[in-house]
Amino acid sequence: MKNYRGQEQTFIMKLKNINKFMEQSEIILLKDSEWSVIDREFCRVTNFVSMSVIKDGKVSAFSKGMPYASINLERKKFPGQKITGFITHRLDFIHLWKAFEERGIGTDEELIIFWSTEHYKNILYKLLSIWMPKLLVMICPKGAFELFNDPLSRPELRGEARFLAMRPIVEWKSEVMK
Repeated sequence: MKNYRGQEQTFIMKLKNINKFMEQSEIILLKDSEWSVIDREFCRVTNFVSMSVIKDGKVSAFSKGMPYASINLERKKFPGQKITGFITHRLDFIHLWKAFEERGIGTDEELIIFWSTEHYKNILYKLLSIWMPKLLVMICPKGAFELFNDPLSRPELRGEARFLAMRPIVEWKSEVMK
């Protein structure tokens, strides 16, 4: 029994070290394979850095071949972990631009994204998903991030009250998405 307990404690310590490493390490998201780390997770956007502009309805990149923008994200799984996502799809950039630059985020609001390759309307779009936009961009009431990610958060909110507390005020998504 002592040997088993020692192994169990060693295993637990290794898990704690892995979690600590994950919290401290920085994640860079550029390709879909890297973005898949947050697939189907609601993430809060804490910063938007544009590397392009929209003039007269057209996107103009500062430098050809570079991402349109970068965003910093928070995710529930590893709070405090530094995540930088680079926006490489024009429509995803336009949606983020509309949220941050045109509309703006109020002090009682937060911007939440949902990245996935699974939310396309039909099989053709799924087959072409490598070239499709993947972000659902939502401005929600402050606190919605916790409600999306933790069913035990704010237990006093039930039914319609909970739905209204996390319902997007405004959202942007591609027409190819459900």
